[in-house]
Amino acid sequence: MELLEEYIRKEGVVKTKDILKVDSFLNHKMDVALFNEIGKEFKRLFADEEITKILTIEASGIGIACITAQYFNVPVVFAKKSKTKNMSGDVYSSLVESFTHGKVCDVCVTKKYIDKEDKILIIDDFLALGNALNGLIDIVNQAEAKLAGCGIVIEKGFQKGGDILREKGYHIESLAIVDSMDPETGIVFRH
Repeated sequence: MELLEEYIRKEGVVKTKDILKVDSFLNHKMDVALFNEIGKEFKRLFADEEITKILTIEASGIGIACITAQYFNVPVVFAKKSKTKNMSGDVYSSLVESFTHGKVCDVCVTKKYIDKEDKILIIDDFLALGNALNGLIDIVNQAEAKLAGCGIVIEKGFQKGGDILREKGYHIESLAIVDSMDPETGIVFRH
C-alpha cells in the first residue's frame, strides 16, 4: 500500500535493525484518515470472505480493527492481555510472547464472543515473529471457528513470522512488508 509506505518513510523511525517506531501515526497517536484507507484496503483484500467478526489483540490493533470492521459491518473482539475480574464465564486463552515488550502474556477472549459459526478475520498492526498471530489463531481454533485470514498493517519480512505462517497455509495479507531496515541506510520495502 503506497500511502502506508509513504507514512513509514516520512514519519517512521528506525531505532535498531529490528525496531521500527511508528507511534506518530499508527500505535500511539493514530491517524484516522490513514486508518480509513487501511480499512478500505483490508475490505478489498478480503472481499470474497464472509467475515462475521474481526479479532485483534490489545492495544495497538484495536483502532485499526474498529475502522476495518465498519467496512465489513461486523463487530470487533479483542483479546485481553490479562483476565480481569469483570470477565465473566469461561475464556479461550493462549500464551503470547511480545517481540516489542519482551514478555509473555496469557491473552484471553470470553467464550461467548466467538463460536464455531464465526468466520474470523484477524487484524493487527505488526507481524514480526508471528507470536501474536499464532496466539490469536490458537484462540480461533479453540472456538472451532473458521479463520478467513489475517490482515497485517506492517510486516517485518526479515523476521520470517509471516513466511512461516504462510507456509502453514494461512491467508496473510500485509499492507507493507519491510525487507530490511537500518538506522543509517533506512527502510527497504518488498514489492
